[in-house]
Amino acid sequence: MTCRSINQMELLPEIEGMEINASDRFAKLGSYAFAEVDALVTTLKSQGIAPIDFGVGDPTVPTPPFIRRAGKRALDARASSGYPSYIGDPGFREAAARWLEKRFSVKLDPQTEISSTIGSKEAVFNFPEAILNPGDYVIIPTPGYPPYKTGTVFAEGIPYFVPLLPENDFLPDLKSVPHNVANRAKIIWVNYPNSPTGKVATDAFYRKLIEFAQKYGTMIASDEAYSELYFEKTPRSLLEFGLDGMIAFFSMSKRSAMTGWRVGWVAGDRRIVAMFRKIKTHIDSGTPTFIQDAAAEALGDERHVARMRNDYKKKRNIIVRALVDAGLPDCSPEATIYIWQKVPQGVTSVEFAKKLLQKDIAIVTTPGEWISETTETGLNPGRDYVRFALVPSMEQTRLAAEKLRSLRF
Repeated sequence: MTCRSINQMELLPEIEGMEINASDRFAKLGSYAFAEVDALVTTLKSQGIAPIDFGVGDPTVPTPPFIRRAGKRALDARASSGYPSYIGDPGFREAAARWLEKRFSVKLDPQTEISSTIGSKEAVFNFPEAILNPGDYVIIPTPGYPPYKTGTVFAEGIPYFVPLLPENDFLPDLKSVPHNVANRAKIIWVNYPNSPTGKVATDAFYRKLIEFAQKYGTMIASDEAYSELYFEKTPRSLLEFGLDGMIAFFSMSKRSAMTGWRVGWVAGDRRIVAMFRKIKTHIDSGTPTFIQDAAAEALGDERHVARMRNDYKKKRNIIVRALVDAGLPDCSPEATIYIWQKVPQGVTSVEFAKKLLQKDIAIVTTPGEWISETTETGLNPGRDYVRFALVPSMEQTRLAAEKLRSLRF
């Protein structure tokens, strides 16, 4: 009798055609706006067209040489360092504390009031998991950073969108939040300097925000990723107005052109920071320590930041002048790397963005509708705007300006 070996796969049940269902939360996700922009760029390139990409806010300038050198040194110095600290290397947290004190005159304890992050996106998305119970509200500005919403939804919270409108100077109208929503709101997100409107918040707004939060027992989460990219008025931090019930999110991505390094930190009320730290230990293993070393080095230098501010201001002025020459209103931002440009009357942001994608123009922007949510009243505050991210080179920016100037609106 001949024996044969049995293939283990023969013993498994047939699974072809198995039904695969996503979670309800996953099913609620739409397309990520900036992935859509990337797809447009890819399509143009496949047609042999080299677009000028003002779509995604990813700086094209190299990370400054002194930061890269610091990273290379740290890579060797940390050759046997093992897993990084979940909450951040003490040296990095101390560097962040020194920077906060120097920049904002806010003195924080790096042991209890600061935690490292893997950039802002992951921190913003994961933070609500530590705070929300199912059915809790989160008050979110729109237009705004998509993870404010998605983090809320995945934590089983309910987003409540407050539009940022020109008649309110692109500040959220806190009085418009219904009493029943405010009473159940655990978090309110703010982002100043604001992406995408370029607005810098006033002291008066911060005081009203804190009064609102204290009245309803709501934590304030302040996204301050663009705090160092400003043109006239120097922005303040929420933390300058107190720490009670507040947490601020900082990033090295835009300040030091370190988007690919994935490093930042949160700071604020030690109770909230402790909750963030605890949830973080269950989600990630921390930013590599050698990257934190390079980031600490970057925090000790302001010259490269001043140069970047100057370059962004030049690009801002070039594009704004071209848009005005083409017949559009002057929408000069006070800060950030974005221009929130009003489109011609009777044209939607998507229609305007598509016009700029014509082969002879080939300029990529982000339609405001894609990064704005429709409010309960049916308003999409991004419908009349497109976002220019000032990331192309100076040469490409000048070329784009000539193309824009040739248009007439």
